[in-house]
Amino acid sequence: MRLALATALLAAGLTQAVAQRLSTVDLTCAQARNVVLRQGAAVLGTGGQTYDRFVRDRNFCEPTEIGRRAFVPARDTPACFVGFTCYEPSRNDRFGDF
Repeated sequence: MRLALATALLAAGLTQAVAQRLSTVDLTCAQARNVVLRQGAAVLGTGGQTYDRFVRDRNFCEPTEIGRRAFVPARDTPACFVGFTCYEPSRNDRFGDF
């Protein structure tokens, strides 16, 4: 009984957390960009069940990561530059977009 109750409470909490995530398709490009600029790093939905972590600059990436420019759909444009996504570079990718 306790396990069922704990599972139900956890599921309800996760549903609320996902529902509260900002989505770029509901924001103008400027609003989406300002979220990333203001917070430094933000997880934003990009339509449907997709999301990613966007950063203002490399300071919000791990030391071994580099950045790639991130364009997402916004309410007012299909390709809005919101910042960067962090990723581990390959041997052929030394500097990223920073």
